[in-house]
This record gives sequence, structure tokens and C-alpha cells, in this order.
Amino acid sequence: MEELNELLQQRRDKIETFEAAGINPFANDFRVDSTAREIHAAHGGDNKEKLETLEVNYSVGGRIMARRDFGKAAFLQLQDGSGVMQIYVARNQVGEELFDLFKKFDIGDIVGVVGSPFRTKTDELSLRAAKIQLLTKSLLPLPEKWHGLTDVETRYRQRYLDLIANTDVREVFRKRSQIVSLIREYMIDNDYLEVETPMMHQVAGGATAKPFVTHHNSLDMDLFLRIAPELYLKRLVVGGFDRVFEINRNFRNEGISIQHNPEFTMMEFYRAYANYNDLMDFTEELISHVANKVCGSMVIPYGGKEVDLTPPWDRLTLKESIVKYGTADMETLDDRDKSYSYAKSIGLELDGKIGHGKLLAEIFDEVVEPKLWQPTFITEYPTEISPLSRKNDQNPDVVDRFELFIVGRELANAFSELNNPIDQKERFMHQLEEKAAGDEEAHEMDEDYIRALEYGLPPTAGEGIGIDRLVMLLTDSASIRDVILFPQLRA
Repeated sequence: MEELNELLQQRRDKIETFEAAGINPFANDFRVDSTAREIHAAHGGDNKEKLETLEVNYSVGGRIMARRDFGKAAFLQLQDGSGVMQIYVARNQVGEELFDLFKKFDIGDIVGVVGSPFRTKTDELSLRAAKIQLLTKSLLPLPEKWHGLTDVETRYRQRYLDLIANTDVREVFRKRSQIVSLIREYMIDNDYLEVETPMMHQVAGGATAKPFVTHHNSLDMDLFLRIAPELYLKRLVVGGFDRVFEINRNFRNEGISIQHNPEFTMMEFYRAYANYNDLMDFTEELISHVANKVCGSMVIPYGGKEVDLTPPWDRLTLKESIVKYGTADMETLDDRDKSYSYAKSIGLELDGKIGHGKLLAEIFDEVVEPKLWQPTFITEYPTEISPLSRKNDQNPDVVDRFELFIVGRELANAFSELNNPIDQKERFMHQLEEKAAGDEEAHEMDEDYIRALEYGLPPTAGEGIGIDRLVMLLTDSASIRDVILFPQLRA
């Protein structure tokens, strides 16, 4: 700490030196006209002789990431938002007075450079500085080995340092932006209307999750940060928007892990006159399209293995998947007591009063989910755990629903929507009983949503896709915190 304080004082002292020389150490009068990427694109193929014939100057701005001094000259590595440009600063080019000031610049300082392109003896494209100007004096030194900042806690807490130090991290977030843009473009091209729905709800609904609670002072009422936009989006379908989507934040007051962050990004979309089978086809097309654009291939690396996103993807019912990946047969799974005995045999400790549907879901989570590496749709979820889904016409114990799993984690959840207001109210009532029995994630009653259904929701299918998890997949990122710029951390 003493050493850091000394460095900080040295840099503060330089501010006084610059100001005494009439130099503003936090200037805003330099205009950039080019980026490192643009200069490399324009002259990457030019040889030394061609560059010598050019009469062109570029103005670039960026952070000094490294420097090599040679007495009367120096080489800088200048990093801007697009990449790195090598800068050659020589006393005889910029003048003695400016060069003496330049020698006081530190790694981490942000500077502006005007210069012409040339190639060094090692054939590296560089800019020969005719002018260099301090734009922002950096008071804190970059981490010693800035190019290898690896401390996870520092990376997440001080993301700005992570982005300065690690070019691969910047690339992840560029890809994230590209992924979101491609999804939005694909949805609009398929006639979906982008909408925005409330972030604060009077009733926490649309998913089974524990909400965050806030308070509105003027109305003197508690509100909930939304756990899902589902019920509002379906209200819009009632209102006549047949295809709607929203890409935005959800908030769930739950644990933090490599797969979970309390604040996360989802896309939810709803399509009238469609069922969950239609959305399976659409999801295959959407994700494979985005993967091909971002990764250049349908076969992508993840965690040292390969994932093949080429459609069609596997489709299994929940029970079929347990039979395939576990040791139970269908007869066992069809019987509640036998299912409970099987759950105990694989080490699950469950309440003896657990319902058959929840029991099967627990078995699935333990036996099947970690093994679903290649993209797989799991269908026919128990009605007991699907309060907003339409019951299957042939078997009312299950609903017309699927979840998509890739690399052993859920990526999407979809179903044919329950549009029978009488059935929906009964299920809400059952959820209230669950809540009274201690289930904090049970769904609340939403009377206005019931009223909307009573006016008539057309046959509709809806889906939620986890944007953060999709970005993890397409950038080969192990943790959700690697794809969220500012993840939630313990204080």
C-alpha cells in the first residue's frame, strides 16, 4: 500500500508539472478521425516503399499500454476501442520541448497522436508521430502484468480494468452485442413487434421464483421487480398484437452461481395461432442462424468439447429422458410411490409428501440435465409444475411444454399457453395453497390477468430464451459472470 501511495503521489505531482507547462492533463480539444482497426485495414497490405510515397496523417486516441524508450525516441503500444496501434515518437519529429514532456507520460495515460503510417525494420505497421498530446492523466497504475489480469475477484469487481487488460474479454462483450442485434433482427424479420413492459409489478407473476420487493412512497404500496414479463406480453396478445417480443432484464431473489445472477437478460416472445411444436422449429432456426453468423459454423467449441447446433435437434419427453439416461423404467416413473423409491435410491432427500410431478422434475434434474450436452428438447412436463401451460389433450397430467438444454443447462422454456380462464384461476388457487404451505416461489393470484383471459386469448405459444446463457454458449464462457459486464458480487 505504501508503494502504491508513492506511485499515486508521483503521478499527482506530474499533474502539477504539466499544468505549470501550460498543459491541461485532462484536455478535451483533440479530435480523433481514425481508429487502429481502420488504419490497419487501410494499410495492412501496403509495403514499406508504398507507405513512403503517401502523404497522409491520421489522428488517433487511446491508452498507452506499453512503451520502449531509446533515448531520443520511443515506441508506444496505443490501445483504442478497436485494437492496438504501434506509435513511434522521435525527438526530431515532435520537437525537443514536447518530447521532454512526453517522457513524463506513464503507462495508462490516454493520449492523442497525429502521425503518418510507415513500416519498422521488423515490418510492423506503425504511425510516426508528428504530434502527441496528453488527454487524460492516469493516477493509478495498471496492474503490473496488465496483459494477464487473472484475479477473478478483481476482474468482476473492476470490470474496467478487465476490459483494459484482456482483449478476449472485450471480444466476448462485442459478441454479446452482436448476438442481441442478430436476435432482434431475426425477430423483426419474422414479423414480431418489439415491445417494453413494466419492470415493477403489483403482482409477482410469470414464473415460479422469489421476487425482490421495493416500495413506492407516493402510492404507499409494495411493488415487485419483475421475475418475468410473461403475463404482460400475453395481455398484448389479447389486445391484438399477434407476435410480440421483449429483450430485457428479469430479477429473481435467488442464489448466485456460475449459471445464475439475480439480474439477468431474457428474450420472451409470444405467437398467436401457434403451439409449442411450432416454437421448437423456430428456436432451432433462430439459434442456429445466430450461431452461424457469430461463430461461422454450426459446430462450436465449448468447455473443451464440441456442440453441434445443426438442426434437427433431439426431442424426448421428460420420462423418456429419465429412462434413457437413468436406470428407471417407464413403469416405475408412472407410479408415484415407485418414483419416490427410485429418487431415494439415487440419493435424493425429498419431503415424503412431494407430488408426483415435482418428484419427476427432481429426478430429471439429478439424472438427466447434466448429460444433455448436445441440443435437446425435453417435452411433456408435469402439469403440477407448469401453472401457466396448456394441458395436453391426450394426457392432462402433462402440459404442452418444452425446455431446451445445451451443454447440460437449460437455455429456453416454452409452452402452448393456457388460455382457459377457469382452468387458470384454479391453478392460481392451487399455487396460493402451495405458498401458504411455505413455497416462496409459488405463483401469486393475478386477478387482472384472469380478466384479460376472460376477454379471450387466442391459441398462443410463448417462449423465454436466456440471453446470458446463449452468450456463454457462443463465446465458450464458463460462468455467467463472464458475459455480464457488472455481475452481482458479495459485498
